[in-house]
Amino acid sequence: MDNSIRSHFDNLLSKDKQTQNQAYYALMDITEEPVDWAYVVWDDLVGWLSHKDNHLRSISSQLLSNLAKSDPENRMQKDFPALLAVSRDEKFVTARHCLQHIWKVGLAGESQRTMLMEGLEQRYHECVSEKNTTLIRFDIIQDMRNLYDVVSDDSIKEKALALIELEDDTKYRKKYAKVWK
Repeated sequence: MDNSIRSHFDNLLSKDKQTQNQAYYALMDITEEPVDWAYVVWDDLVGWLSHKDNHLRSISSQLLSNLAKSDPENRMQKDFPALLAVSRDEKFVTARHCLQHIWKVGLAGESQRTMLMEGLEQRYHECVSEKNTTLIRFDIIQDMRNLYDVVSDDSIKEKALALIELEDDTKYRKKYAKVWK
């Protein structure tokens, strides 16, 4: 890990939101491609998933999702439950940021894709009692579409369409289905 990347990670802990946000955007851009330094920061990011600062929880969930493709040791298999837990965060904006990026875990390989799809399906079912059910479900269906667009696995599309059919409200069933048109 070079000094500029280390500096970006250090700046994630900055009290200055502009500095923190600049570091976040830089790291999100850098981690769009596989990197060889993921394990230098992995444990810190996993620890931050339960940090008292919801902004840091959000950032760490998104960065870990990006870093899944840089995980030859398959640590995500162990850490995925903690990552998915952020999708239930008390701050809905944090939960939503996690949900909107978690699909990238499925880009790391077949076992990660299976783990992700099982987690998203479970989340789809369990969110029925939550305040923002329809937004959560929409994000999950969009996750599946994003993943499908990259890996072209028909089982992803089939699972998404089956979940959409479970929606009782016609209005939302149509909304979710539009993601797949």
